[in-house]
Amino acid sequence: MAQESDLSYVLSDLNSRLRVLESRYNILGERLLVINKNMIEEYKKLLNEIRAIDSELKEFKNDLFNVKETTKRVLDEFGSFAKKENIKVLEKYINMWNPIQFIREEDVERIVSKKMDKFATKEDIQKLIKELTTKEDVKRLIRGERFG
Repeated sequence: MAQESDLSYVLSDLNSRLRVLESRYNILGERLLVINKNMIEEYKKLLNEIRAIDSELKEFKNDLFNVKETTKRVLDEFGSFAKKENIKVLEKYINMWNPIQFIREEDVERIVSKKMDKFATKEDIQKLIKELTTKEDVKRLIRGERFG
């Protein structure tokens, strides 16, 4: 009977140890489920963040492409601008022509109407207008000089 009590004690001890191990196993299983659930949630969050970053990266690439294209167009336009030498040539021609001293049609009509009093007939005036061919002729007329 001593053996039976020892055997019963051993079985009871094994049974309690087995229950402790089962309990630990159940706790580890629950922890593993929680960890898996957390990992799935984190995976979803990371996947969403990666998609957002990918979307932003595509936008940046499009923006960069647009900036490059715009820069290329601007540089192409720079090629069609006048060079400094060409501007200097134009400046010389403008200074030579001196467009500020050009006379307007209204000014000529006003001056001619003032001078009409000096002529006797319409025929003389029409003849004078036909003879006015150059800018110098108009200047002489204004100064009251003879021309022709």
